[in-house]
Amino acid sequence: MILDIDYQKTVDAFIALGFEDFDQHYTQAKQSGIFDALEIGQMNEDEFVAAMKKYLPETVSDQQIIDAWNALLLPWKKDRIDFILELQSRYNLYLFSNTNAIHKAHFDRTFQEKIGKYSLDDLFIKAYYSHIFGKRKPHPESFEALLKENNLNPEETLFVDDSIQHVEGARKAGIHAIHLVGTDIRDLKL
Repeated sequence: MILDIDYQKTVDAFIALGFEDFDQHYTQAKQSGIFDALEIGQMNEDEFVAAMKKYLPETVSDQQIIDAWNALLLPWKKDRIDFILELQSRYNLYLFSNTNAIHKAHFDRTFQEKIGKYSLDDLFIKAYYSHIFGKRKPHPESFEALLKENNLNPEETLFVDDSIQHVEGARKAGIHAIHLVGTDIRDLKL
């Protein structure tokens, strides 16, 4: 949505490294315990790499694992950042991202390279990253915690996401939610 993601690139990268049934462990809609633990901060980078090595040939390096994991993160689009900056002048914006420390380090670096003067965090009143927040979408209680922490009224809050399960989780928490499908965030009329 803000940053395009291609899950298949990571699937293909791990399969190329020798993790033959990787697509049975990780998809956009569902993931196994290793990935959940990484995403809510219960596993760090070293632990993740060690866990992944159990499924890979001994010759695979730590960096190859990190690169395969980051393969799904596509380049930033400056016009999307400009759109967020435009929205920032009219709305209180928060980011809620299911991410992990490995991906965050990668997209922080690539954001600086592509955009320059801002960090992603600068675009929002507060950015919630699941590995720091300890909660992830689509669980309604994660949305409820975010609302409570910021004293937000769910009836006056809009959540936009490209994963239907996340939209449904927000709706269960009483938040208005839009499922962004086949369109770009810039196409929203807010």
